[in-house]
Amino acid sequence: MKEEKGMEWPPCVDEYEKLVTRMNTPRVVIDNAVCPTATVVTVDSARRHGILLEAVQVLTDLNLSIKKAYISSDGRWFMDVFHITDQNGNKLTDESVITYIEQSMGTIDSGRTDGYNGLTALELTGTDRVGLLSEVSAVLADLQCNVVEAKVWTHNGRIASLIYVNDCNSGCPIEDSQKIDRIEARLRNVLKGDNDIRSAKTSVSMVVTHTERRLHQMMFADRDYERKPILNLGSDSPVVTVQNWAERGYSVVNVQCKDRSKLLFDIVCTLTDMEYVVFHATVNTAGDVAYLEFYIRHRDGTPISSEPERQRVIQCLKAAIERRESKGVRLELFAADRQGLLADVTRTFRENGLNVTRAEVSTQRDMALNFFYVTDAIGNPADPKLIEAVRQRIGLSSLKVKELPLACPKKEESEEQAVGVGGAVLLSLGSLVRRNLYNLGLIRSCS
Repeated sequence: MKEEKGMEWPPCVDEYEKLVTRMNTPRVVIDNAVCPTATVVTVDSARRHGILLEAVQVLTDLNLSIKKAYISSDGRWFMDVFHITDQNGNKLTDESVITYIEQSMGTIDSGRTDGYNGLTALELTGTDRVGLLSEVSAVLADLQCNVVEAKVWTHNGRIASLIYVNDCNSGCPIEDSQKIDRIEARLRNVLKGDNDIRSAKTSVSMVVTHTERRLHQMMFADRDYERKPILNLGSDSPVVTVQNWAERGYSVVNVQCKDRSKLLFDIVCTLTDMEYVVFHATVNTAGDVAYLEFYIRHRDGTPISSEPERQRVIQCLKAAIERRESKGVRLELFAADRQGLLADVTRTFRENGLNVTRAEVSTQRDMALNFFYVTDAIGNPADPKLIEAVRQRIGLSSLKVKELPLACPKKEESEEQAVGVGGAVLLSLGSLVRRNLYNLGLIRSCS
């Protein structure tokens, strides 16, 4: 009987699954005419947990700026409208990029990875200190591990890093269990230092999810949000408020902070991993300031239920925004790749008292393209003479100082400038109405 069912049903089931897939496939429309200053990307899809994050991820992975966004869900369906520009504040004109967005958003999948095939992923968390990246790089070089890609974040005295390596000799991923054990043990000893015996963690994996999402998860698990900030960020600190809208059963989250690339991704990533669902949201930018408003519930449909939970959401969102902030001078290294290059460069930083607050390492063909944000040993701006001395040692043509890029062009919009965090709360109902009118096509202007 089982064999007969097996022979009879698969074709029918397969067609049914294809129908369901077609019904739930996101519909993507990209319009360059409706707004004079931005390309408008509209995504309609069946609602499921995490799909908003995946849509935002497609855009931010292309280093596109989200100037505005309107997000609304109705029952089992949702609509996202994003106003995006390139890094220079211009509309998208590259047809290959537009096609990529259409195809990627049309096939967004919660299983998407960064595609680091053929590499071994090392996950590291611990207490940050001057020279730590140098020590880690030296261990990997000594163990014949070639660093192909890496991202390093620091926040509140903690460090999280994802490092993708292969074997220096074979160019293959590292699969030998004994070598993996040696790598883990030696890196753990480096991370422990003198006083981090409990919290230092290392792990080796052949599979990894989206790198930056994983870094958020690692720092969240490390509870960096509960730790005392090492530096006082002052007026640039994000302002986050959370209030309940009892009549509608939502918790309303408002964020005001300096605008920068990937801001929306960092916030949505954190809300998603904390098991909250975004039902409605608006994003507006005015000059270099971003105003964001989210209507959220738990996955079980309930709003935030206690003061400790409310405070935790505020802490976690502030941490998510601050982790990627650019602290220090940006140094860009472009040089022929070779074994031990990262170890040599970071050792030079350490010997000159420079602390790496954030780093991104990549290789393109036979070239290394890396950037580092550096401060002095206690987090103050590095002495320009010291920076110049480091450049002399590494190579003036290879290591260059870059100004911190503006988060967005200075385009003043008086209406948006008038909306602060308090105003966003008071106008929350109005923003919902305006958003729904926009989504229905009754409002067709950029503002």
